[in-house]
Amino acid sequence: MPQRTSDSSRPVIEVEGLRASWGGQPVLHDVDLSVEAGEIRVVMGGSGSGKSTLLRYLLGLHRPDAGTVRLFGEDISRLGRRDMLALRRRIGVSFQGGALFNSMTVGDNVCLPLREHTRLDEHTIRIMSRMKLEVVSLAGFEHLMPSQLSGGMVKRAALARAIVMDPDILFFDEPSAGLDPVVAADLDALILRLREAMQVTIVVVTHELDSAFAIADRITVLDQGRILMTGGVDEVRNADNERIRNLLTRTATDTEVDVDDYLERLTQGVGPQ
Repeated sequence: MPQRTSDSSRPVIEVEGLRASWGGQPVLHDVDLSVEAGEIRVVMGGSGSGKSTLLRYLLGLHRPDAGTVRLFGEDISRLGRRDMLALRRRIGVSFQGGALFNSMTVGDNVCLPLREHTRLDEHTIRIMSRMKLEVVSLAGFEHLMPSQLSGGMVKRAALARAIVMDPDILFFDEPSAGLDPVVAADLDALILRLREAMQVTIVVVTHELDSAFAIADRITVLDQGRILMTGGVDEVRNADNERIRNLLTRTATDTEVDVDDYLERLTQGVGPQ
């Protein structure tokens, strides 16, 4: 069973030769990735690049077609249900839309993981949830419903829930999506503070360049399910790869269309039987 210790000599996250497909269509192609303990790794790419799909495999939500995903040295595809549950207690996830339960107060949303996965008494659970709400600057908001929060507050409430069990790895899916630049910058600063305060490893999936460059130790750039490069902020900024340059400058990629192939795809399976 995974223990709350890890070999500091090896990466916390290791991905080797990961291949995956949806509906028979390949979406990830021989992805290799390693993330060191205490690192903030940003996985960056445009829409459809495969970054959110990669996150689902890192979380163990799907089994890959080939390759391995290891967290804390454990091949997660080989773990049984009980061991996988123990491993997931060591990770926190902040989802793109917050994924708060609308029928529950902010406080109850944050308390939920502790109620589900620990035997702590209710008084202790309430204190711990309030501590995490304090960390994300939402002290005193525990009695509100999610519908009463702004977009930025929803993101912070979701983050409080993600950290309430003091995870070793914290995953973010598009944390700045839909936020104005000032609120997004505040969230970036909060992510940096959390890393220092909790000594947590952080993986951020995003297409927001400003946020990526503000928080990353290293950036992995994905395109069409393939890793184009992994490097520091300056290395990515100065990359001479055309597709990376297009991503950084928001330049559309011209695609040459084969007319005959296009017409064949449109008419395939259509016509007299």
